[in-house]
Amino acid sequence: MKGSKNNITVVVGMSGGVDSSVTAALLLEQGYNVIGVTMKTYDFDEVGGNVTNETSCCGLGAMNDARMVAAKLGIPHYVVDFRETFGREVIKNFVDEYMHGRTPNPCVICNREIKWGELLRKAEAIGADYIATGHYARIRFDSTYNRYVVSKSVNELKDQSYALWAVSQQALSKTMFPLGGMSKPEVRKLAQQFGLRTAEKQESFEICFVADNNYERFLKEQVSELETEIAGGNIVRNGEVVGKHRGFPFYTIGQRKGIGAFGERVYVTEIDSENNAIHIGNDGDLLRRTLLASRVNLIGRSELTEGMPIQAKVRYKDEATLAKVFLEPQNAIRVVFDEPKRAITPGQSVVLYDGDDVVGGAIIDKVVG
Repeated sequence: MKGSKNNITVVVGMSGGVDSSVTAALLLEQGYNVIGVTMKTYDFDEVGGNVTNETSCCGLGAMNDARMVAAKLGIPHYVVDFRETFGREVIKNFVDEYMHGRTPNPCVICNREIKWGELLRKAEAIGADYIATGHYARIRFDSTYNRYVVSKSVNELKDQSYALWAVSQQALSKTMFPLGGMSKPEVRKLAQQFGLRTAEKQESFEICFVADNNYERFLKEQVSELETEIAGGNIVRNGEVVGKHRGFPFYTIGQRKGIGAFGERVYVTEIDSENNAIHIGNDGDLLRRTLLASRVNLIGRSELTEGMPIQAKVRYKDEATLAKVFLEPQNAIRVVFDEPKRAITPGQSVVLYDGDDVVGGAIIDKVVG
């Protein structure tokens, strides 16, 4: 940190939730100059769904909560309009990925392009030194590797390091995560002690711009004549057509419900967007060991070595397990797990760990073995 804390200005991304509220309060208590910023990223009338959702970060209720918390703390608060960039980089990517038979993780893209893209640029433009968020993760500078390293939260149940793999070193050098060493109950207790109106506010677990958690409804509204173009494609099992599906974007790898009755439990094992088909099989067919991933971003290391042993996760709630990484052309990697993983899904992220530290990550393109 440069100089005394009184001379350091931190912009806190305030969503109107308890985590970002406590983040602002803690930094203020520690002596920083704190500015609260709430990001307007979409309009409900454009994305549809639950327009009365009070837990959404872009609802009027959430913005009002952020404003009221800032007033309670005596800090400036601003709302910034990132709707154009969010629509182009996050929502469009979300729709495009589903239309190519993949299942995206929009939080990864939002973190890279919006929070550590647009928000950071806005913070720098007003002379701020850092940005801070309510993410449950830790950050430090590692002199051994000369890198800023993101580590898992001490609270494994709330750890959010998985979604931060795409953030650049430059952005991490300007970042604070005050909640990385805390549990959710501890954060709520602090909110009560600070007298914040968000202390008991419930969390939203849906993707913010699909507030009703209905991806099928969302995609149909975003893509005109979607049903007429893709409905009635084949459901394939062991090379044979065994039924018809509603539309391949409405399925994801590992899905069991909504496929149809086949006399036993079956799951979606592959989505073939080019041929408008989904493949199904039993639970054992979901177990695979090898994936290809691209768009690699490294955090804890400046480079990967051929056959490097790591631990890796293939989804947010996954457990990091032993694997090896092999280098592929054009900033891609091949990850081979020691033991099979269930339902590895193109479009999701594979995140590489060394213990608690994030080594890096990439977008899963294909399961190859």
